[in-house]
Amino acid sequence: MAQTDSKKRMKELVDRLNLASEMYYQKNNEIMSNYEYDKLYDELVELEKETGVTLANSPTVNVGYEAVDELPKERHESPMLSLGKTKSREELREWLQGNPAILSWKLDGLTIVLTYRDGKLAKAVTRGNGEIGEVITNNARTFKNLPLNISYPGELILRGEAVITYSDFERINGEIADTEAKYKNPRNLCSGSVRQLNNEITAKRNVRFYAFTLVKADDVDFHDSKEAQFAFLQEQGFAVVEHVAVTEENILSAIEDFEHKIEHYDIPSDGLVLTYESISYGQSLGRTAKFPRDSIAFKWADELRETTLKEIEWSASRTGLINPVAIFEPVELEGTTVSRASVHNISILRSLRLGIGDHITVYKANMIIPQIAENLTGSDNVEIPKVCPVCGQPTEIRQMNEVQTLYCTNEKCPAKEIKAYTLFVSRDALNIDGLSEATLEKMIDQGFIHEYADLFRLDRYKEVITQMEGFGEKSYQNMMDSIEAARHTTLPRLIYGLGIAGIGVANAKVLCRYFDYDLEKMQKADAATLSAVPGVGEVLARAFTEYMSDAENLEQIEHLKQFLTIEVPQVDENAQTLSGMSFVVTGSLNHYASRNDLKEVIEERGGKVTGSVTGKTTCLINNDITSTSSKNKKAKELQVPILTEEDFLKTYNIPYEE
Repeated sequence: MAQTDSKKRMKELVDRLNLASEMYYQKNNEIMSNYEYDKLYDELVELEKETGVTLANSPTVNVGYEAVDELPKERHESPMLSLGKTKSREELREWLQGNPAILSWKLDGLTIVLTYRDGKLAKAVTRGNGEIGEVITNNARTFKNLPLNISYPGELILRGEAVITYSDFERINGEIADTEAKYKNPRNLCSGSVRQLNNEITAKRNVRFYAFTLVKADDVDFHDSKEAQFAFLQEQGFAVVEHVAVTEENILSAIEDFEHKIEHYDIPSDGLVLTYESISYGQSLGRTAKFPRDSIAFKWADELRETTLKEIEWSASRTGLINPVAIFEPVELEGTTVSRASVHNISILRSLRLGIGDHITVYKANMIIPQIAENLTGSDNVEIPKVCPVCGQPTEIRQMNEVQTLYCTNEKCPAKEIKAYTLFVSRDALNIDGLSEATLEKMIDQGFIHEYADLFRLDRYKEVITQMEGFGEKSYQNMMDSIEAARHTTLPRLIYGLGIAGIGVANAKVLCRYFDYDLEKMQKADAATLSAVPGVGEVLARAFTEYMSDAENLEQIEHLKQFLTIEVPQVDENAQTLSGMSFVVTGSLNHYASRNDLKEVIEERGGKVTGSVTGKTTCLINNDITSTSSKNKKAKELQVPILTEEDFLKTYNIPYEE
């Protein structure tokens, strides 16, 4: 490549990589995959070597992005450098050069530097751009496992990673019904949680801290040992990153051990870190402009599979967002068969230059989430729909924070309407049988339904409905009986049924309990009050207040209230026998009509029901305890008890009929 062309390409790469970093670290938005970022970064490094030129704003010399202005800034006492990296296991072994070292997880969260003075937490600062970070001391005091007081009396400075575990991430997302409102990944959620202006919000997110480097403890003799530093930090009450001692002889097997753990490891990780055991030897090596020489990062070589893109599915939601999903020939990845992967947005779709029939490579990000790595063909023939796949009305591309997404412009789009009404009549909402999505579509087309209250006026159209395909006198009567039963409901069911962005079943219950089941109090609450509700936060609070400030929405609720009798439960605090416990229910039941019924019994007693088994699960309820299902396997691996429905009821003293 000519020098001029090389410099042109370098400028292009610098601009793309810096924009991707800004979006990822400052705005929690992903415009390219880690795979693509690493590939472009490596290309830039090679071009800089080839030309002998390094641009001033190159990400190879700049270690991060500027901290945002919302929090106080502070310069670090010593720069927080990035690490050099490799994907080669042999290169990692050679890097040791006969020296013993410590191999640990490279956690995927937000790096924090902590300062303790006189045994108390004095300051917490984010990494920021490596030189200047954001002061988040008050937020750090809410980290679940962070000691606020330690026995060491001098000045102690350490670095570590703030993270949100997969199980907490799943719990938080599980409380959000709206797909578009769910958090994208634990790192983004953690970053937003740590950098809150209100530390009450941080406290709700179960942020944890894992130490990985001791910077300063002047009067302690560590006998020139990194391992001794880890032991010291543990004695002070800090959780430290999981690590093992390695040499050239055992490092490859140690890497394999970490690899076997990653599938079930609850803390997000994007690789490993290798650090020399000898503190003095590591310090003697110094550093480059960007990298310390005492440590190196190892990133997993992604398992890539080549396949063929069959189609792009455009999935419309009740918020109007239309998501592109890649459908490809099935391939085996990391032990499972995958055939689809989200393309996330128009920006990523265009950057991949996707076309039907293209040869693509796919992988699992961090061995978990299917992603498209690369398009080997690049035919770029996927047409972005000009009309909504549901209503046929025009679509528009909207841009926010450099990311383009596709939306249906039709406020009355059937996808929005039908999905909204489908949610309203669903089992966890008003629980009206006989109103399937297809039936609702017919009734909307007939003009029977314009608002939620119209569902309770369907008796006006009896003659027409009984003549509709699939309906007769009996099915009509069954539907009307179910509608009549739905008039007697609860406030959490109503709140969930309204389809407020992000308000799932669990959040609806939390909100109602917090406001003493008083709808009027909930409607008048401001965003600050709502943000203080456990499990809610700023995003959901804003969505709730926006919904309740809309005149049309309020009118719909007033019309609904004419038809509903809302029961107010009497909560017996002494009956909260399952408080703090978490359960997973799977398979068919004998004593309850559905898993939802058992879920309600558990929640009435203060317990939680989640969708996946984790180390925090109290027990898995499954009548087939010998099953080889994934949930049973996971429970056995984590030593979580598996109880039959009957054993569960007996164990926890829950009355039932024999």
